[in-house]
Amino acid sequence: MDTPARRDWRTPAVTLAAGALLLAVSLGIRHTFGLFLAPMSQAHGWTREVFAFAIALQNLAWGVAQPFAGRIADRYGSGRVIVGGAFLYVLGLVLMALSRTGTLLALSAGLLIGIGLSGASITVVFGAVLRKTPPGRRSFAMGVAMSVGSLGQFVMLPAALTAIQSVGWMTTLLSLAVLGLLMFPLAAPLSEARGGGASRPAPMPLRAVLGEALSLPGFWLLCLGFFVCGFHVVFIATHLPAYLTDRGLGPSTGAAVLALVGLFNIAGTYTAGVLGGRRSKPGLLVALYLLRALVLSAFVLVPLTEGSAYVFGAAMGLLWLSTVPLTNGTVATLFGVENLALLGGIVFFFHQVGAFLGGWLGGRLFVLTGSYDVVWWMSVALAVVAALLNIPIRETPVARLRDRTEGAV
Repeated sequence: MDTPARRDWRTPAVTLAAGALLLAVSLGIRHTFGLFLAPMSQAHGWTREVFAFAIALQNLAWGVAQPFAGRIADRYGSGRVIVGGAFLYVLGLVLMALSRTGTLLALSAGLLIGIGLSGASITVVFGAVLRKTPPGRRSFAMGVAMSVGSLGQFVMLPAALTAIQSVGWMTTLLSLAVLGLLMFPLAAPLSEARGGGASRPAPMPLRAVLGEALSLPGFWLLCLGFFVCGFHVVFIATHLPAYLTDRGLGPSTGAAVLALVGLFNIAGTYTAGVLGGRRSKPGLLVALYLLRALVLSAFVLVPLTEGSAYVFGAAMGLLWLSTVPLTNGTVATLFGVENLALLGGIVFFFHQVGAFLGGWLGGRLFVLTGSYDVVWWMSVALAVVAALLNIPIRETPVARLRDRTEGAV
């Protein structure tokens, strides 16, 4: 008598919930790093460039490691990759708290946390979630996952600021490391059967995957546009609290503004996910980048007050990570989900190169000029360029997917 096959407990709903919560932890912790720039620099006598370089290196390491983490996750499942990434992330937080030199800060906050994030954040999690999600619900699922991840950013910022003021930056970092341990149990629902199951096509050779993607002009345009997103996000997250303090607003204002970014990002990413299932995702990206240019310009031109800073946080929050479900959704539409973590990782590499430059140039140009003005206007110009880059992109699946669809009819 045949034994009935056991039903996989990792249903689409369970996988989505675990992925969303994991993003809330990993992205929420990362979103607090800007709060540590001033107290750590003052405690160790560093210039802002020292801390800014470590965060920039973190983003570059994240980007370089992401395609490799994605390829392993695509071939062997996401669970083990997430566990490995979580281990490096937590270790990096502990060593960051113990850093006394710029070199150790670069190793911990830079390399270890950056490589850890490549395994325990957006691209690998999205790959696991989307392989479980029906095609018509994928954009929505990414919007939900990023919305919950944004909730983590909103909650952790005021909590981290309160902890820094109450128990100090070192104890706060160690507490965040303890919180990061939650990523280990959340990896279990995101694990996948080795080989992906009977319904999953045989893996494509790496050369074929790369050749297909890199021969498509739209893929390159998507990569270059996402570069700008990374520049914006890391420059603002790293330097905004210090910028507001320099302009006469207290450190609590900077934390509140970044918290507003996280709060309004919940609505922004959810809306982007919903609209991405109904409208052209590249078209929505064009609109998002143009709106960023307007918001950034207004923030620089309007006299800075506590109120204008809060309005800026809310407006940028709506546009903050809304690019993520739209960009990854476009990759999934063009190439399918079998190699999403790898191809999404390549796109994300460009995002992180932009992030490196946004984080590092913010500190470097401040040291050289005593002001952030050059970087603010650079951010405006790049937003316009990103909008123009997304205009020619068309959501037409590659021939391999079109042939598969026609063959199934």
